[in-house]
Amino acid sequence: MENQSKNVQSLKKPLYIKVYDKLFKMIMDGIYPAESQLPSEPELAKMFGVSRMTLRQSLALLQDDGLVKNIHGRGNFITKSKNDSVLPGLESLGNPIYKSHSEKIDEVEMNFRLDLESDYTRQVLQRKMSAVVAIERWYKSDDKVVAYAFTFMAIETVSELGLDLQDEKQVLSVLEDEVYDLAKHATIDIKRSTAGNSPSQKYRIFGGEQCDLIIESVYVNDKYPLVYNKFYIPKRFSQIRINASK
Repeated sequence: MENQSKNVQSLKKPLYIKVYDKLFKMIMDGIYPAESQLPSEPELAKMFGVSRMTLRQSLALLQDDGLVKNIHGRGNFITKSKNDSVLPGLESLGNPIYKSHSEKIDEVEMNFRLDLESDYTRQVLQRKMSAVVAIERWYKSDDKVVAYAFTFMAIETVSELGLDLQDEKQVLSVLEDEVYDLAKHATIDIKRSTAGNSPSQKYRIFGGEQCDLIIESVYVNDKYPLVYNKFYIPKRFSQIRINASK
């Protein structure tokens, strides 16, 4: 009997989970509505009678759930409400930024350069080529760069698609939309990266010290990918989802 009592004791819910449960219910009940700011951490810790360390564990779980986002220097905010059941995820073809980022993207800036092929580009593009187009995209929200994409494309692909590299609008349209309309399938890897903010980049990504990295190869045939993309999404904005089904 004593052993059973000890086992029950060991199964007691941790304090930070109890706080998480209470905050979750308050958010679901609309006490803290979408886009509102939570009370400060000292106020919340006092409200629930816990330490700030315990409170931060609870908030971290809510951030993992996509219910709360932390804005450095401002505090914790409830994310925009949405019907998750109808949102497409990475299981469908399409630009991952618009399916995995919590912020509304209102501008995309692009830059490109021509590179010689290398062992690395031959590996990721799975073909020999006379040159490689390296394309950078900076995704902006309210004038802040909140995501970054780096793309490799064989120069032969430029000709095959009839692209004019000096026509930025056309190139951007192809990368953002048309490659996915042409594609038969894509492969995706998801990793964690600290390389989102490189000293050589034109812009620094807001919150880019810790990013979710989505590596994507988009295929129009079974031989080689049309493009090879790396998308960097700061952890605070990342809402990666996959709707799995049989």
